[in-house]
Amino acid sequence: DVSAGSAPRQRLAYDELLANQLALVLVRNGLRSQKGRIVKGDGHLRERIARALPFDMTGSQVSALAEIEADLTGPGRMLRLLQGDVGSGKTVVALMTCAMANEIGAQAAIMAPTEVLARQHLETIEPLTTAVGLRIAVLTGREKGKARDAILAELQAGLIDILIGTHALFQPDVVFKDLAVAVIDEQHRFGVHQRLALQSKGRDGGTNVLVMTATPIPRTLLMTHYGDLDVSRLTEKPAGRKPVKTTLASADRIEDVVAGLRRAVAEGAQVYWVCPLIESSTASELAAAEERQAHLAQIFGEKVGLLHGAMAPTAKDKMMADFAADNIKILVSTTVIEVGVNVPNASIMVIEHAERFGLAQLHQLRGRVGRGTRQSYCVLLYKPPLSETAEARLKMMRESEDGFLIAEKDLELRGGGEVLGARQSGMPEFRVADVPGFENLLAAARNDATMLLDEDPKLESPRGQAVRTMLYLFECDEAVRLFRAA
Repeated sequence: DVSAGSAPRQRLAYDELLANQLALVLVRNGLRSQKGRIVKGDGHLRERIARALPFDMTGSQVSALAEIEADLTGPGRMLRLLQGDVGSGKTVVALMTCAMANEIGAQAAIMAPTEVLARQHLETIEPLTTAVGLRIAVLTGREKGKARDAILAELQAGLIDILIGTHALFQPDVVFKDLAVAVIDEQHRFGVHQRLALQSKGRDGGTNVLVMTATPIPRTLLMTHYGDLDVSRLTEKPAGRKPVKTTLASADRIEDVVAGLRRAVAEGAQVYWVCPLIESSTASELAAAEERQAHLAQIFGEKVGLLHGAMAPTAKDKMMADFAADNIKILVSTTVIEVGVNVPNASIMVIEHAERFGLAQLHQLRGRVGRGTRQSYCVLLYKPPLSETAEARLKMMRESEDGFLIAEKDLELRGGGEVLGARQSGMPEFRVADVPGFENLLAAARNDATMLLDEDPKLESPRGQAVRTMLYLFECDEAVRLFRAA
């Protein structure tokens, strides 16, 4: 009765997917019916930013911006997802979207999930905003006391055009003079509550929202997590980016890999070395970051750094700054560097126990290199013997750099429910929907949800009342309550 293919389990899986789809459609309908702030700029700031860019924008960046502009100049509120593969230029699209708000004298906000990423956005954007005369500030948990008070006063007075920050932007005392556009980076790290909290800081709660994700999501799964959003895709990389050469190496060849690093470091290269665990465990065969750092330090001395999630924020920032400044040649790290870290001189990525990582995560990690002019390499160290799935995964990594293709392969290898349940892929956790035929069940649930709400928008019929109970049972009632409160 509880096996994945049984009728009772399939029925419960369907109910869970139907609850998810109903909640998304309800939120979408609720937000769509609210008027958005019309943002119709004259393009003068965007033209100046485009001239200040050191490269021409790609075709997909231009078309994504056209879709965003159409949303902002229309009567409804913009709720758009910008999907861009690693290195596809999402930050430039985010800045241009903010500039559309600035052109009409309004403000914009960019929210990132971590302080490292927020400060990195600041570093990327600041030269361009300075060139065109836009005032920009950063607000994270680190800004305290008088410094924080000064930023809040300037924000409320309208003296800051673009505010970049973390969860700190949600605090009740963060008051904008006129927030028209909010850009939310790495949306899967934030909940619906937080998205609504940021939207509500605009005039009459009418803030337009652009959500960005660097995790390419298979089309099948887009409607599961982002069903309340319109979707734009960045499918090209900026000109001049060389493909990353990916090789596989058995763990017993680790000394050959180290010898290769010695030659590369001598020529000025910088290296990421990623391990799955922070400290060694007797119950695990996985190499630990601390042990690997100690091993490499015996060979390379003080040029080897260590970065992991359990470190204090200031220690993490200092380590990243030292690496960016080329004081550290090899950075041994856990997957804390998976998203957003940008050091153009780093050209080699070694991933230890690569067979233990999912495809999406391997792709994200590889995206940390290949950002500069130097030819970049990714070495996937694995422990044989490989399972059939692990072998297919590593082979896919060697053969393709297309994140969207990799995401589809990930879905095929792992099944929809498993991908959805994995934290790394940025999807909600399902408890019973990890079943065969997931995609078919999902499509049917999507159609059923739309049809039911067309016939009974307030869920008042006998079936509507039953569906309300189902939403409550699967803890989706919160989404319904939020959209009504919003």
